[in-house]
Amino acid sequence: MLADEIKSSIQTAYSQMLESRELIPRYGQRLMIAEIAKTLAVLSSDEEQEPPICVCEAGTGTGKTLAYVLAVLPLAQALDLKVVIATATVALQEQVVNKDLPEILDGSNLSFSFSLAKGRGRYLCLSKLDMLLRGSDSMQAMMDLYGEELDDPAAGDQKLYKKMLEELSAGNWKGDRDDWKDPISDQNWKPVTVDNTQCMGPKCSHFRNCCFFQARDSLENADCIVSNQDLVLSDLALGGGVILPDPEKCIYIFDEAHHLPFKSNNHFSTFSRIKSSITWLERLEIISLRLQKDEFIDATQQKSLSLLCSSAREQLDHAWILLEQILESLEIQESYENRIQHAFKMGVVPEELQLLAADFANQFARISISLQSISDDLKDDMEDGGDVARRQLAEQWFPLIGTQCKRAAGAQELWLSFAANDPEGQAPSARWLSKTDNENYSDISLSSSPVLAAENLQERLWQSCAGAVLTSATLSALGQFDMLKMRAGLPEHTNYLSIASPFDYASSASLVVPRMNCEPSNGERHTELIVKAIPKLIDKNGAALMLFSSRRQMQDVLQRLPNEWYELILCQDDYQKSQLLKYHRQRIDKGEGSIIFGLSSFAEGVDLPGKYCTHVLIAKIPFAVPNDPIELTLSEWIEQKGMNPFMTLAVPDAAFKLVQASGRLLRNEKDTGKITLFDERIVSKRYGKAILDSMPPYKREIFLQEID
Repeated sequence: MLADEIKSSIQTAYSQMLESRELIPRYGQRLMIAEIAKTLAVLSSDEEQEPPICVCEAGTGTGKTLAYVLAVLPLAQALDLKVVIATATVALQEQVVNKDLPEILDGSNLSFSFSLAKGRGRYLCLSKLDMLLRGSDSMQAMMDLYGEELDDPAAGDQKLYKKMLEELSAGNWKGDRDDWKDPISDQNWKPVTVDNTQCMGPKCSHFRNCCFFQARDSLENADCIVSNQDLVLSDLALGGGVILPDPEKCIYIFDEAHHLPFKSNNHFSTFSRIKSSITWLERLEIISLRLQKDEFIDATQQKSLSLLCSSAREQLDHAWILLEQILESLEIQESYENRIQHAFKMGVVPEELQLLAADFANQFARISISLQSISDDLKDDMEDGGDVARRQLAEQWFPLIGTQCKRAAGAQELWLSFAANDPEGQAPSARWLSKTDNENYSDISLSSSPVLAAENLQERLWQSCAGAVLTSATLSALGQFDMLKMRAGLPEHTNYLSIASPFDYASSASLVVPRMNCEPSNGERHTELIVKAIPKLIDKNGAALMLFSSRRQMQDVLQRLPNEWYELILCQDDYQKSQLLKYHRQRIDKGEGSIIFGLSSFAEGVDLPGKYCTHVLIAKIPFAVPNDPIELTLSEWIEQKGMNPFMTLAVPDAAFKLVQASGRLLRNEKDTGKITLFDERIVSKRYGKAILDSMPPYKREIFLQEID
């Protein structure tokens, strides 16, 4: 039970926030605060408990950020725990830091400190900046040799780098890429940043002034840390407590939590390319000669590493032949332009490939050990008190060798996965081959990925954290949390709460399903009807968002529309997302019409309130691509367990995505408009009716208009 003092602190802070912002109390917001606080209250108990976890689906307009901060922070402070807010994107991360938390500090009686946490890749590396500005001959020699792995200093903007140094020296900039006054291109940024394998840490001569470690030091004293989900997963993969505080000292809040299982799968996936690996190993042999020349390894070490690389290259040549034979003998599940793909059924690879993979895993393990030994020796050479010239040369070599360590470890991980048998009773790993073949490039890729994040998240997060809150506007599917529970591996004691949006859907928006007399499976006819429908249904002077499940259909519709409509359309393929949304808003502000054509990335995270979007059009129910290797393997496993993968996976997932897509229309309580779905299956099919019933209660206009 929550202590009276903490309960009072939460209630007082909420009342003060409402008063300071002249806000009306929201039932859903109060309910969310109460449920989260009640769930986490067990942390106050002296009894040993499982880490409490609260899943809270809170519809748009609930005010999630205020609710979870007020519910969690007073309790965390009382128990000397850290609050880690993990957003899905850097943009949302910065919104929480720059807007939401300052408003709570200003409008309530709460006293707390907060800090922004980002990965190394967002910060300048002083060592690399120094080397680039000194124009080291050794650095350039390494570039000439290994430009693929070490970013070319010549490609960067030397004037920009000099300006960076000036701003750092003057104290006007702290090395954060996102705080630079102008956007920095990847071409200019990559040469001056590092990842964890390239970072020298305390061994670096610039460590005392390191931008990343100075930013990390601020986390130690912060009550609340605003991170992102990728950084949390990176920290957990390293064992926890490396980048962020120890998990057992943290209450995690995952905002837009529906991303977490998929981000986890991506984080723990691995791949390797055959010919690319051969090229890498060839270069690594030359690198070993350079290392010997610079006296960082002796002749015996050089010969040993060279022989390992040569042996692996020869075996990869044989593997290419075997993989080509396998691809020729198997059913190709995807063929697009110059790319073919095959996922092994239930992730089980042929025995011959499995045995070969075991040999490769051993070889790359030996290469990895050899490179790690070189890396350790370079660290020793960077110790204070040594020869200055040798120290500087070691600092130049270290990031490059760190990259090689990472690549060797990644290759080892991939081949270990292909050599392994999945544990009985657990979901398998997806394993697949893909071949790209054109005039300029030909390679075969091997990929492996978990199909469920459950095992990784259970072991690394749910069992090790102090507590956790998962929230988003959309977490359930078909009114149930089963999908999230399965994909994220949430424990049985998890508390679930669904809070409806305060929006009056019925009076604010209509769901229109025109009669098509055609299902999307008839691709040509379906596209033709959408082309006919757009001039009939879309206001030329309005603001519309048209969402497609297929890039091919999006392009076909675009090409077939009359010129006067083509000029109104901003297509996802033609612009970066942020730039496209900017152009769209500018058009609307000028009183012009504008239509966005987008794929799944525009079905969530796009905020176009009021006049910027009054009509959302959806080409069809967004079922997952049937040949995605991860979903294909998961479906096979579900079927093996005696369940129907279509009803267990495909339908709930499609319902979830359709709710998200339709959610682009109403972004605040004053918004109005309509949603048009060009898919009769939502009415004609039994599963379609289940999807329809799971959507917000829009006013329905079914078959009131016939397209053809």
